[in-house]
Amino acid sequence: MSDTTPPAGPPTRGMPVRRWLDRWLPKIALVPSGVALLVFVYGFIGWTIWLSMTTSSLLPNNTFAGLRQYEVLFQLDVWWVSVINLAIFGVLYVALCLAIGLFLAILLDQKIRAEGWLRTIYLYPLALSLVVTGVVWKWLLNPGLGLEHFVQSLGWTGFSFDWLVNPDMAIYAVVIAAVWQAAGFVTALFLAGLRGIDTSIIKAAQIDGASLPRVYLSIIIPSLRPVFFSAIILLVSLAIKSFDLVIALTGGGPGYSTWVPAIFMYDFGFNRGQIGLGAAAATLMMAAVALAMLPMLIAELKERRDGRKN
Repeated sequence: MSDTTPPAGPPTRGMPVRRWLDRWLPKIALVPSGVALLVFVYGFIGWTIWLSMTTSSLLPNNTFAGLRQYEVLFQLDVWWVSVINLAIFGVLYVALCLAIGLFLAILLDQKIRAEGWLRTIYLYPLALSLVVTGVVWKWLLNPGLGLEHFVQSLGWTGFSFDWLVNPDMAIYAVVIAAVWQAAGFVTALFLAGLRGIDTSIIKAAQIDGASLPRVYLSIIIPSLRPVFFSAIILLVSLAIKSFDLVIALTGGGPGYSTWVPAIFMYDFGFNRGQIGLGAAAATLMMAAVALAMLPMLIAELKERRDGRKN
């Protein structure tokens, strides 16, 4: 049986060119997106920080003012109302999403019937935009049209649910709508984490006499620490950047009762012609998002360092 493999000859003239293209073409293809990222993301971040240290009002200018805009910002009561609202919204939003997401994921992990349909139902709100979510819940929570009107029409005339128009409760109405949309996504994260746990450990614990609740509390839930970590980082970032849901649901009202820093930044930067003050608020928001992402970066670097040592 003869060998039909052609003999190795000298390299052709096109081979170095092909090798060069294989090496550099992917890098060249990334140049436009890299330049766009550098200019339109990091460039505008730098410009925003610069504007926050100028006297810009109706139009941007380059008159350096140091930290004067931040001093004015910290003296405004409406800014602190926005910060307090963000703290209330963020804590409740993250806590409720984690609790509901974990509970639903544990239920789905029991291999119940119609699991695929239930996963679809839980994830459906995530497919809706925040504006649509805000409009839907604005109708549902409207005292004259939604839940209150429906219950009263059934005969419970004393029932009242006016959170949407109550300045003391309006921020909690925003929490309800936000949790409704994000809880399904957190459920999917926890369910993926549950399905990735080694079942042999669970079976060994059950053989030793551990009950199912004990297995979840002592073995399964502690094993989901990376999922908790990722979910918290994502939810905190979403909470800090919340804008369109609040605008669609309450418009920031009644009064300033549902203002958050993003609405403060938009209103002062674009509606009131205080660009420098709006840029200062935006810079503090960026700093808050960066601080929220910092633990994830530290954990990733530590994991890589430990992996190299092993």
